[in-house]
Amino acid sequence: MNRFILKIVALGALLVAAGAGAHDGHHHGMDRAAAPPAFVASTAKPFAALMDDAMAVMDYGMRHAPMNGAAEHDFVSMMLPHHQGAVDMAKALLLTTTDPALRNLAQGMIAEQQIEIQYMQLWLKNHPAAVTPPSKATP
Repeated sequence: MNRFILKIVALGALLVAAGAGAHDGHHHGMDRAAAPPAFVASTAKPFAALMDDAMAVMDYGMRHAPMNGAAEHDFVSMMLPHHQGAVDMAKALLLTTTDPALRNLAQGMIAEQQIEIQYMQLWLKNHPAAVTPPSKATP
């Protein structure tokens, strides 16, 4: 099977297994819950607990991403914690699996997602004041 297709299938399975409805009801700035502790990949916790931790950090980051109404800015702001969540989940898998194909997939995801995270951080740095789209005022 093509490596790209394998990645897509595995990512989809991880997202479904981790709680597909976790992003329902995102209300940016409306949640006053405390931030979860930073994710730490450790063999001291079972895989399911690590996935829960990674999802909690990712979900919190996405719900609290700085938004300004400009699609490009808001997309990048939300994708940063999403990509970091993928990195964290892949690290959790590497602690538990001996399957060579899944180890390769997880290692590739970590490398690729980290490159994309750096690219998005650079994009935000180069676009600090992304223009908010004009409001639709009625005449």
